[in-house]
Amino acid sequence: MKAVICHSFGPPEDLTVEEVDDPTPGSGEVLVEVKAAAATFPDTLMLENKYQFKAEPPFTPGGEVAGVVTELGEGVTELRVGDRIVGGLGTIGGFAEFAVIKAAAARVLPDSVEFAQSTGLNYAYGTTLYGLKYRGQLAEGETLLITGAGGHVGLSAVELGKLMGARVIAAASSEEKLDLCRQRGADETINYSTENLKERAKELTGGKGCDVIYDCVGGDLAEQALRAIGWGGRFLVVGFPAGIPAIPLNLTLLKSCQIVGVFYGAMTAREPDLATSIANELVDLTASGKLSPHISGRYGLEQTGEALRSMMDRKSLGKVVIEP
Repeated sequence: MKAVICHSFGPPEDLTVEEVDDPTPGSGEVLVEVKAAAATFPDTLMLENKYQFKAEPPFTPGGEVAGVVTELGEGVTELRVGDRIVGGLGTIGGFAEFAVIKAAAARVLPDSVEFAQSTGLNYAYGTTLYGLKYRGQLAEGETLLITGAGGHVGLSAVELGKLMGARVIAAASSEEKLDLCRQRGADETINYSTENLKERAKELTGGKGCDVIYDCVGGDLAEQALRAIGWGGRFLVVGFPAGIPAIPLNLTLLKSCQIVGVFYGAMTAREPDLATSIANELVDLTASGKLSPHISGRYGLEQTGEALRSMMDRKSLGKVVIEP
């Protein structure tokens, strides 16, 4: 089969596509013909050895795929050859024509859900549903501010925040990204390339501040966003593409607010029942049409470096998918 290979840590342009042996499913695993694999920000970090989960070269990037089951490993009874599934591989192995997935990590897809739609659901929408519902306790009628709202994870927060009945303020770095956020349901937008995030957010809330902050950016914007939080608000820490911020903790006292970590990947290992519930809910929401993830780019295996570069340069909108 063909697979994308990272031979040494470095830029995505160094990735190669090579012929390798087909993988073989072990006990409790299935072999999947990959139809789509989500490209995510952690993939870019792993190429440079900057992610909390490490992989030793040579390795194939890609942590979540959708496709068709072609072979069952020993002991697998809950899936059948020919099933359309989506599932996580952990952190690597997805950018290839075939991949091995643990049967317990696979979800059968309804025929109404496209492969490209489904992959990335756990990474982006799983993180967001876990964050907004279980970590942030976002309630109907509350105001939700999202930084990095034009990206895959940020856009999932726009959509899920609206489904949960929140007033959504989407903040991003360009009008193109904000146009997409408005199309996906954002009530208000802030362009933090031209506007002060804190001041504009306070203005949009009549000085009250936001109930929940969903921070996908980090860096200097994190403190600005925290200063725009309301009394008793919840600041959700999601990611740091702009760098890890230094937060003045006196702000938490002055606002009587909380800073809450959202680490979906670790939760899935520690709370598998909750992870299963979230995954099933997301598939159901997509099948019903209530969720329709936006796909901005579809790339072949040979274009994987280009796809990841678009994410690293923060040019991608919504979801980017690799389709072998």
